[in-house]
Amino acid sequence: MRTNFETAFNSIEERIEAIDPVAYGKTRNFINGDVTYLSPYISRGVISTKQVMHAVLDKGYRPNQIEKFIQELAWRDYWQQIWIAKSNAIDSDLKHPQPDIEFRGVPTAIIKGETGIEAIDAAIMEFYRTGYLHNHVRMYIAAICTNVAKCHWLEPAQWMYYYLWDGDWASNALSWQWVAGSNSNKKYIANQGNINKYCNSNQRGTFLDISYEELATIDAPKELAEIDSFTLTTELPEGQYLHIDSSLPTLIYNFYNLDPNWRADEDANRILLLEPSHFTKYPVSSKSIEFALGLSNSITGIQVFVGEFQEMMDTYHPQDIFFKSHPTNQHYQGTQVDRDWMFSVTGYFSSFFSFWKKCKKELTW
Repeated sequence: MRTNFETAFNSIEERIEAIDPVAYGKTRNFINGDVTYLSPYISRGVISTKQVMHAVLDKGYRPNQIEKFIQELAWRDYWQQIWIAKSNAIDSDLKHPQPDIEFRGVPTAIIKGETGIEAIDAAIMEFYRTGYLHNHVRMYIAAICTNVAKCHWLEPAQWMYYYLWDGDWASNALSWQWVAGSNSNKKYIANQGNINKYCNSNQRGTFLDISYEELATIDAPKELAEIDSFTLTTELPEGQYLHIDSSLPTLIYNFYNLDPNWRADEDANRILLLEPSHFTKYPVSSKSIEFALGLSNSITGIQVFVGEFQEMMDTYHPQDIFFKSHPTNQHYQGTQVDRDWMFSVTGYFSSFFSFWKKCKKELTW
């Protein structure tokens, strides 16, 4: 597993070059499958889904050979399009109320990695160390929290986002809702046999070691009875005094845009803006901030400003401002630049496959 996430851009390029999209399609659901480990760089806007797709297609693969790989990239754009269309509505039950809620908070056993399910507990402890969880394990954890422990999805989703180095609030919140049944037509559940299959374990006798029929109707097990509710906070670094050349354009970077190649051949003021208000709404861990700052070192001449956008404007009066579009920076002033989407398809689609049906028409099969 390549869960040692380097921040130097050349190491990211090496990961892109190493992608085997055919093996990915065959093995991605297994915890030791041939996945790309590019999600932290995509989420932080260092690279784009479109860039990754074309890097693979440029090797000569046809879309019909690697459709699953392209689809999984497109899921990220799909979630983002919902965030753009629905805005803060993704912070609550999107389509209908989550069924069978009994608690608010996160099972203590999940937080401590002490559920008794060995593969899950090991993954959680590794998660705290590396900031990474395999996608299948994320679904298992979400299913345990929401559909077994009967917790509302929001606080567990916030807990996971807090520690994820690839934290993307749209992907995270909407995937949790998909599992919990508030953004889908049915809930997702997985029993011990499923976990054993995809996590290469052979455990028996856990509270999940029952049939799917039983699992759909059980009460919350005693192992998950203790529920924690907590406040997550972000420790931001001290900002720098900015040196602004008023004769140059000013490019604004943030937690979701750390692209070192964005207008890299131009002279410009380059400012990484870390707004306390953003991290109050979407708190992340110190390790996530350190990772983002490490990635920002690949941006030539970057300066870090910790404060609100308007505070920066009032203090430094930068001119000719540019920033990449994102749902979290609608209050910025200046010229908004479109992000690098995989396809031209935009707007809200109630299902991924209705979105994908339109997207795939833009590929040459």
